[in-house]
Amino acid sequence: MPRETDTLAILFADIAKSTHLYEKLGNTVAQELISTCLGLFEKITDYFDGSVIKTIGDEIMCTFPTAQNAVEAAVEMNESLEDMPLPESVTIDAPNIYVGIQYGNVIKEDGDVFGDAVNVAARMVALANQRQIITTKETVDQLDEDLQNASNCIDKTIVKGKSGEMSTFEIVWEQHDVTIMMDDAIDSPALRCRMEVSCGNTMLEMGESHPSATLGRQLHNDIVVKDKGVSRSHARIEYNRGKFILIDQSTNGTFVLLQGKKRVHLRRDETTLLGNGLISLGKEIEGDSDLYIKYNIKM
Repeated sequence: MPRETDTLAILFADIAKSTHLYEKLGNTVAQELISTCLGLFEKITDYFDGSVIKTIGDEIMCTFPTAQNAVEAAVEMNESLEDMPLPESVTIDAPNIYVGIQYGNVIKEDGDVFGDAVNVAARMVALANQRQIITTKETVDQLDEDLQNASNCIDKTIVKGKSGEMSTFEIVWEQHDVTIMMDDAIDSPALRCRMEVSCGNTMLEMGESHPSATLGRQLHNDIVVKDKGVSRSHARIEYNRGKFILIDQSTNGTFVLLQGKKRVHLRRDETTLLGNGLISLGKEIEGDSDLYIKYNIKM
């Protein structure tokens, strides 16, 4: 088949922490879970007029005729994991995903696509954290007004084969994050949020006047959790432009229960805290414990 050129949106969706899934569930069950996730993504791709180019292990690569279709599909992929039917043999919640998107010129050949847009999309997914959709200004410029308003420039990066730095954007798809981002853009002090963090008899309030807090076993931390599985300086929370970011820097990882339903496992990674929930240093959240850190974001 001869080569063809086209302008498409390239989407990569990568299942987060797949190595942990294999360690936790074993090869057979983990593969069953990953296959279920990828099968769901294939159906979503088809619904948004996209084409699945390939699946590689725990990653799917798709193309879409427009950037709008790609971003809407990425949002649906994230949301679909909330209530997806899991195989009976799976005893944990569905995993999160990383998503990277780029809209641009590609070469189509033998059912595959190549070119600059593919390389950039691959770089974007490598930069994404769990539950993040990362893209570039070229893609954001193709979106409708609502999605452009939900796009936030977060950093600059170098992409192999490209000259200079590229600005990277996050498509903020979770409603709580969108509200915070828009409030920040208005820059009204009355709308800025604060967060209460507590563990045992310790309680602190974070926000502009107290923008960071440390969590760990040693007494120098703002929140001290005395447990053998907790690192001396285990994690920290940073307030930045209306968001509270939890950053793990530990050996055993940090576990988060967001809004009472979404579980996140961080290991040398970070996530945006939403609404209210629980943070556990070094061990999974099961039942109640005095060692859990409670947080509550207030507007």
